[in-house]
Amino acid sequence: MTNLMTKYARLVDAGTLKRDDAQEAVLPEFERIRAALAEPVKRGLFRRAPEPPKGLYLWGGVGRGKSMLMDFFVSHVEVPARRVHFHAFMQEIHAQMHEARKREVDDAIAPVAADVAASVRLLAFDEMQINDITDAMIVGRLFEALFAAGVVVVTTSNRIPDDLYKDGLNRPLFVPFIEHLKDHMQVWELASPTDYRQDRLSGSNTYFNPLGASARKQMDAIWSDLSGGDAQPLDIAIKGRTVTIPQFRNGVGRASFFDLCAKPLGPGDFLAVADACKVLMIDDIPSLSRSNFNEAKRFVTLVDALYEAHVRLICSAAAMPEMLYLEGEGTFEFERTASRLREMQSDDWAADA
Repeated sequence: MTNLMTKYARLVDAGTLKRDDAQEAVLPEFERIRAALAEPVKRGLFRRAPEPPKGLYLWGGVGRGKSMLMDFFVSHVEVPARRVHFHAFMQEIHAQMHEARKREVDDAIAPVAADVAASVRLLAFDEMQINDITDAMIVGRLFEALFAAGVVVVTTSNRIPDDLYKDGLNRPLFVPFIEHLKDHMQVWELASPTDYRQDRLSGSNTYFNPLGASARKQMDAIWSDLSGGDAQPLDIAIKGRTVTIPQFRNGVGRASFFDLCAKPLGPGDFLAVADACKVLMIDDIPSLSRSNFNEAKRFVTLVDALYEAHVRLICSAAAMPEMLYLEGEGTFEFERTASRLREMQSDDWAADA
């Protein structure tokens, strides 16, 4: 099979990709894993299965092409593999452990890890991050079992491994997992100077009004460009509740105003949304007034969370920011939100992220 470096070069020559030195530099690592996995596993009475190759922990800034490289790599792997957002994977693990406990097993992690290992030889995670104490306590033992079973793990992250679960509750208990991860995965920084996600939006409108067919068409076009493939819902568990982003892929989320602001969500929920998304698209923001005061308050809180986390916001709305909230209690407070909505449209603001 033609190696990944040659295939990447062909895509560059065809104009499908823009050549990037940092991306090219990490391709041999992906090829190392692909080639090792492609080797037939010869088993016999006196022959041990070969050691699996080291995985890859690819970290770097937002928009540097980590997810694109992951998709490119997985599309050329010839063994059972799964590519999944890390947060979604952990939600599945929690659900499977819940079912295992119903069977009164002594260790709920063991059968779940065994099921995962039986189904794949490669797990490819996008956006590995650990912010929840429950995940932190589970992930170490889960990965230890997966590594022991010969599963190869490749993941992207915005953080270096040593910053995973940084400042988290009982973090010293998590630190041994970080060392275990580094033993089984090559750590590589994708230090590209180019933010490709931001380049796609540079100079483009990211706030569409009034609502209607034209706004929807422009939102759909941006979504298609940024998401880069089929999306899935992302369920975020927060203290026993679940917040759902209906469409999510490659760090880009899309939801309607109703999905986020017409439900009893609070600051903690919106902080979790801001943490999960690098770009958030919100459709159909209506005119706001005393008739939908609660929804308006939630929208203000959501914008504050996105602003502080420097999430790129793209939205369609009934009116320009200054004209969204014209009467009723809260109009004065909304002036700051309108100002932030304006600021968040600027290329300079996004470039500072």
